Amino acid sequence: MTTPPGTAHFAQLRQLRRAKDAMDRDWAEPLDLDAVAAHAGYSRYHFVRAFKAVYGQTPGQYLSRRRIERAEELLRTADLTVTEICTLVGFTSLGTFSTSFKKQTGMPPSDYRSRHVGRGATLIPGCYALLWSGGFKGLEQRARDRGRGGGPDPEGRRQDRNSGEAP
Repeated sequence: MTTPPGTAHFAQLRQLRRAKDAMDRDWAEPLDLDAVAAHAGYSRYHFVRAFKAVYGQTPGQYLSRRRIERAEELLRTADLTVTEICTLVGFTSLGTFSTSFKKQTGMPPSDYRSRHVGRGATLIPGCYALLWSGGFKGLEQRARDRGRGGGPDPEGRRQDRNSGEAP
């Protein structure tokens, strides 16, 4: 029995698409290259080579581009700080986020917001944007993971951002 031409190529595309779908679904989460490569059934090294051959960029470049696209949307629509958006879209460093953002869009995040805000509807209040995106849990968990804020202070009270409520 002979395999039709291109069948192996389609199987590879199907495997890579599974991994790409996982990145599209979980783009805001910290993603491990080995775990993403496992979606395709490849080692991390073979996965990077195959992904780049098919999509023209490495998985890291693709994921960064997706995160920047989401950040662009949030900068245009949500009343959140650049730092909050940086964290929400999955970057752990504001410097890396700003550099990547400028490289992809040609301007820093704050300039991007200045250029695009006011051209459409008013900004969505940050609390609604965070609630909709599940960002409260994500921001709190990421802060705890980094050992800063979002957890109890030495006296056992919670240190929630912008909380002016009495303990």
